[in-house]
Amino acid sequence: MEDNKFYLDLYNDLRVADVRDGMDWIGYHNFGSMDPKVRPLFRTRAVGIARTARYLPFVGPYPEARGDAYTEWQGWYYGNVGTYPWFDDLTDGDFMAIDVSGVNVGMMGSDNTLGALRKGCRGFVFNGSGMRDSDEVIMQKIPTWNYFVSPSMIQCKIQFDQKDIPVAIGGVTIFPGDIIVADGDGVIVVPRAVAKDVAKYATKILDEDKINRRNHYKALNRELDDTVAKD
Repeated sequence: MEDNKFYLDLYNDLRVADVRDGMDWIGYHNFGSMDPKVRPLFRTRAVGIARTARYLPFVGPYPEARGDAYTEWQGWYYGNVGTYPWFDDLTDGDFMAIDVSGVNVGMMGSDNTLGALRKGCRGFVFNGSGMRDSDEVIMQKIPTWNYFVSPSMIQCKIQFDQKDIPVAIGGVTIFPGDIIVADGDGVIVVPRAVAKDVAKYATKILDEDKINRRNHYKALNRELDDTVAKD
């Protein structure tokens, strides 16, 4: 969408807490904040435009193949069942919201997350695991929010259903194009239709916080940093 950069710039400095307040200010008290059990894989933050995909639990048939024959079968599986058709659509500023139906599966890991990062993906959020190779993912600083991690590959676990559709993660409906803000406080989703109004009040709240905290810093003889207002 042509105005994605506008929204990315609008929300770039906002914290989840600021956005939560901004949502409340326009009457969206019970919408946007994901289940608090959706947590960051490591302490980080990300802002992006929602791109969505949905996977369903695999319904079979399960293969009888073993060894080298299984290697051949899993190649077929990735090409026909557990596909990633959304990957080629990724553009700079996207935040992948992937519904894996709560399955204990690691569909993204140390390799393909780097590929997504090269295409401009800002982060990932899942309603189950969705992530494996967590040590490398943390080292590579791939922003990720999920319920848990999983060592399991996807074959015999999930199958691709649809992309670019509304999905539900952490009790929140996410439409493609919505704004996702995520940090140590969790994840919040802002409907695109109200994103300007939410950002208006969220920015006011953040600016006030920066001023107040600057005064505390000075009283405590702390050196000013980027999180507080400058003189």
